[in-house]
Amino acid sequence: MKKQLKIFHLLQLAHAALFKAADRKLKSEMQISTTQLGVLFSLAKCDNAPITAIADQLNMSYSSMSGVVDRMSKAELVKREKNPNDARVQNVILLPKGKALCEQSSHQVRNINRALLSEFSIGEQETIARFLVHVAKNAEKIVASDNSPPSKKEI
Repeated sequence: MKKQLKIFHLLQLAHAALFKAADRKLKSEMQISTTQLGVLFSLAKCDNAPITAIADQLNMSYSSMSGVVDRMSKAELVKREKNPNDARVQNVILLPKGKALCEQSSHQVRNINRALLSEFSIGEQETIARFLVHVAKNAEKIVASDNSPPSKKEI
């Protein structure tokens, strides 16, 4: 009988270890967190974005994202502005200091990606990427599914 891999547990361990190490490095070298870096990368692609859109992209709640943006505003990485079309909406704007940090950290993130994948062939790298995209896109459906083995009554 083939041993079942504990993927859920392994993903949790890998995520925790990787982001703990990345947070430690980013905080010591740039005084930002991985979450803040995610905001910077998001704004680099689409500046002046609604805070709710950034929260959705990073899979965070609005209240959590609001706190992150507040801390980033104090550090002069971003600023908030009311949306000119809807005063209820807060947009986040990338400031020069935030843009510089984003550009500086891009090189480090590329190095981390290279290090993460260095032990795997191109084909394996493509499988890893396909797996992670599958998990990200289908997490709700995966968790909600009932893949339990049939009971004795069902057999």
